[in-house]
Amino acid sequence: MPIDKTSPSLLDPRRWQALALLCTAYFMIIVDSQIVILALPSIEAELTLSASGSQWVMSAYLLAFGGLLLFGGRTADLLGGRRMFMVGTALFLVASVICGFAWTGGVLIAARVVQGAAAAIMAPTAMAVLMNTFAEGKERNRAIGVWTGVGAFGATAALLVGGSITEGMGWEWIFFINIPLAGIVLLIGSKLLRETPIRPGRRSYDPLGAITVTGALVLLAYAVVEAPVVGWGSGRTLGFMAGSAALFALFLFAERTAKSPLIPLRVFRLRSLVSGNLMTLLVSMTIYGGALMMSVYAQQVLGYSAVLFGLSTAIYAFMSVVGSNLAGPLTSKFGYKKVAVLGAALLSLGAYLLSRVTADGDYWIDLFPAMVVFGYGIGTTVVSSAIAALSKVPADESGLASGINNSVFQIGAAFGIALCTTVLVAKTDATAASPQAGLNAGVQAAFTAAFAFAVVCLAVALILTLVRDKSVGDSV
Repeated sequence: MPIDKTSPSLLDPRRWQALALLCTAYFMIIVDSQIVILALPSIEAELTLSASGSQWVMSAYLLAFGGLLLFGGRTADLLGGRRMFMVGTALFLVASVICGFAWTGGVLIAARVVQGAAAAIMAPTAMAVLMNTFAEGKERNRAIGVWTGVGAFGATAALLVGGSITEGMGWEWIFFINIPLAGIVLLIGSKLLRETPIRPGRRSYDPLGAITVTGALVLLAYAVVEAPVVGWGSGRTLGFMAGSAALFALFLFAERTAKSPLIPLRVFRLRSLVSGNLMTLLVSMTIYGGALMMSVYAQQVLGYSAVLFGLSTAIYAFMSVVGSNLAGPLTSKFGYKKVAVLGAALLSLGAYLLSRVTADGDYWIDLFPAMVVFGYGIGTTVVSSAIAALSKVPADESGLASGINNSVFQIGAAFGIALCTTVLVAKTDATAASPQAGLNAGVQAAFTAAFAFAVVCLAVALILTLVRDKSVGDSV
């Protein structure tokens, strides 16, 4: 019998170097989702964009990234994870060059759409390669922990370096820094990375499924992003949500009848996959909603500068990295279910501590202890939920499972930001003794909403400990 060289059971002696390369690409993807935040004023002034137009420099990337993740993940199963990862990286490189040389706002926004689409190919295919490089168990858990830690650090690094690069070198360089990173990945990746299993038989791409689910995700993300501005009950928001629901319904019908569906519905028989993605949704809502409120509290209530706020979050990023790296070994010893409970409990405690902030608060009393607990809870919960969502999936559907998990995370981020922003606006007290005190009332309420998300995540983790895992072939 011929040996399957793509099997992760045959340990790749260069697997840790491969992980480093994959993490480099993932770091680049995550940084680019947020690095433009502190550069927007400069971009707006130089390219004569309106305030609403400049926001699309960020939203265009996020919508394309979130909307195309499922399709990007499926390409790994149909065409090979390594091959599509390299294609996505090349596209990301080209888009980054165009972003840096953009001569109008329209060109920049269009290039950001392409960059987001490239990221939607890179993220799930990179995870598919990782899953195929490391055998299920201790080493894979550790690798997922490192991957998640890099993502957590990348999100914070974007805030740390974005302002400095923009002020020192110009906003163009927040895109040009991708060129050497993407170049290294392309130069080494084809030799270092191993190909993932490709589904046997004729390749079929289910265009109806791809179009309907992508359209549904884009409409949902757009509705949620715009809801805090136009109102959750506005005709615009309700119309986009109704359109999203209709496309999702059409997608489910298409998947039931397609010969080679984009998402075989049988994968949802995996209780660990469903529970893991539900936890991913809730932890993402908590992370992004909580992080936004930390920024509002530190800068608008306590009066921190953007640079000082970025530096003050270093402990938050550090603890997230610590939590994610320890989660792998803990999962190998105790199982992902118990680690998920631990992480969600710490996440809930951290969010609760944040909900107690005061208008005349102190960093070391109000923020530092909460960020230590919150950050560690983030790293632990994200890793354990990802392991739950991916561990029982067949090798030839790892790209699909990764695409689902990444897509759910992006949807959760959009919902968390939108819901916490809505609560902030609704609960800000205009009659308070000072603007800071009035805003702090809204911040407290928004942190309480993040606490509620974390508590529901904890409840899902506790329920997961009571159910038995099923394979895809088992009946529901």
